[in-house]
Amino acid sequence: MSKQATRIRFHGIANYEIIPSRGQHILVDPFFDHNPASIKSDQLERVDLICVTHAAFDHMGDAEAIAKRTGAPVICGGDVKDYLRAKGLPEGQLRSTVWGVAVEVAGVKVQPVESHHWSQIKMPDGTRASGVPMGFVIYADPGVRFYHYGDSAIFSDLKLIGELYEPTVGCVGITQPVEIDEVYDHEAGRVLTGEMSPREGALAAEWLGLDVVFPCHYLNPDCDDVREFNEHLEKARARGGKSPQSVVLKPGEEYVVYGEA
Repeated sequence: MSKQATRIRFHGIANYEIIPSRGQHILVDPFFDHNPASIKSDQLERVDLICVTHAAFDHMGDAEAIAKRTGAPVICGGDVKDYLRAKGLPEGQLRSTVWGVAVEVAGVKVQPVESHHWSQIKMPDGTRASGVPMGFVIYADPGVRFYHYGDSAIFSDLKLIGELYEPTVGCVGITQPVEIDEVYDHEAGRVLTGEMSPREGALAAEWLGLDVVFPCHYLNPDCDDVREFNEHLEKARARGGKSPQSVVLKPGEEYVVYGEA
């Protein structure tokens, strides 16, 4: 019996499209229409499930428009659910959850996990809401469990996530996209790193026990932070550590992971 293939397509920043062997199209943090490196949301031919880790504009992205156009259900935190409901999405299309509360939606099991970040949003009536940011372990195929970090900073219980849920492939953010910051960041001073530095991201990938890791949160992979991330993984291997294979994708590229037969 041949092994089952899961396709993982990268759309820039932390926007991933996961296509298990069953054929479903799962979007995680669907940032398309204001993403200069991706296709636009109306070009997506099929969407079966949308997962939103938190309410940031470059992560929640176009969840509302995609859900309204396709009817795809949305897994999200309580703040994102309240926002989408206020924007007209029906209760039956939304599934709110939080760390630890595994759910199955559209035939896909999703395990929310802890994320050290924030989630804040301006509601349609002008008030502000905050909620719990999440990472996800998505059970794509037998032997293929995709970890999405949800903009998390590094924290030591990533080891526990690796032990409990055994993700096999996943993404960790290791940089900050200057192309987005130049347009949207009008605050004082400047941002020096992403939520994880390249060194922290490499350590997080080791702690999670991943076989394959996608460094992310960039639009252009040809940057110093990606190179530094890969150098840290190589140094860990040279010390005899178990480091995952790093796969650096350009927006629009995909990688195939083979699960159990």
